[in-house]
Amino acid sequence: MTTDHFELDELPPLGELPARMYASVVRPERYGEPEKAFAVELVDVPPVGRGQVLVYMMAAGINYNNVWAALGYPVDVVGMRRKGGEPENFHIGGSEGSGIVWAVGDGVTSVAVGDEVMISSMVWDENTADIRLGVDPTASTSGKAWGYETNYGSFAQFGLVRDFQCHPKPATMSWEDAAAFLLTGPTAYRQLCGWEPHTVNPGDPVLIWGGAGGLGSMAIQIARLRGGIPIAVVSDDDRGKRCVEMGAKGYINRTEFEHWGRLPDATDTAAMAEWMQGARAFGRKFWEVLGERKAPRIVLEHTGQNTIPTSMYLCDAAGMVVICGGTSGYNADVDLRFLWMRQKRLQGSHYANLQQCRQVISMAAAGQLDPCLSWVGDLAGVGTAHQMLYKNTHPFGNMAVRVNTPRQI
Repeated sequence: MTTDHFELDELPPLGELPARMYASVVRPERYGEPEKAFAVELVDVPPVGRGQVLVYMMAAGINYNNVWAALGYPVDVVGMRRKGGEPENFHIGGSEGSGIVWAVGDGVTSVAVGDEVMISSMVWDENTADIRLGVDPTASTSGKAWGYETNYGSFAQFGLVRDFQCHPKPATMSWEDAAAFLLTGPTAYRQLCGWEPHTVNPGDPVLIWGGAGGLGSMAIQIARLRGGIPIAVVSDDDRGKRCVEMGAKGYINRTEFEHWGRLPDATDTAAMAEWMQGARAFGRKFWEVLGERKAPRIVLEHTGQNTIPTSMYLCDAAGMVVICGGTSGYNADVDLRFLWMRQKRLQGSHYANLQQCRQVISMAAAGQLDPCLSWVGDLAGVGTAHQMLYKNTHPFGNMAVRVNTPRQI
């Protein structure tokens, strides 16, 4: 007889699957601010298909993509999947985590029941024509963000993943640490190291927006490990000081400037002059923090709409602005004169491939990269954690929640 469900504080026999599981769930009727959108419910455990793995989740990382899922904007994730033929009227988010392999589908040979794993954040169809022709899987038309564009992410007792998402968890790493950085770490690594010839080299100034967040805390460390000179942009001095502790040369407090947002119309000479005055003042502050009159060779972006105009202006000639998101909005303006006349590069970057994920795990296992885990909650606190991201009140670094009781088998 199949057990209906297990409580969060009990460890079931290895490999035994219940009919239902606890999960922090978003439903369309609750779309809105995250603290109200997420609720812990009992839902059916999903079936495990060919090439899939069911992981008993010990801990799950918190990322901004499920702020969007909670809001139902800019994409109704449930509605999108239902249009594609999926039956579930709910969303279980969570795009990274750590846990124990609990069941494997047909054809899975890379992991076995009982393995302790970390879960990477993107899925794709290995049979897609573009992948078979050699495209990087992260750029495949089949690529999706696990736990955002797919259901059954890490905010549940059991997470449903593809076999290639499973990476061995270093024995020295806690469940919580292992859950917290395998989205932000590889994303930052690819941005800074994945776009030849614009990779961080010794002495390169690097401007990092949101230096105190999960992505920024990883980027500061990676840039420093590569010999670069990271300078963080933050919203208050306390966060700036934490960035310096993590290896930043210094920081810029963005609240000291007011020129953020979309560019004025080019024909509005007065407004453009005012914007340029603000951008130049920001540039002078960068020189002051750096200690020399030198522009950033790489600008690590994820804020988008409010900051892209400044990033493109400030970036060094023949340098690169590399962006992986748009938390302040997607409709960003670029003064093309800065782009073509100074031969700058505006590069999109989306997560990381499996090799890059393993490189970041190795750095963390060797003690070179601190996961920067600053806040840990429980499954009921998923909404609280995302509310902090939404309101920009989250602590420095990465956050995670414990799902199942973290104890060894």
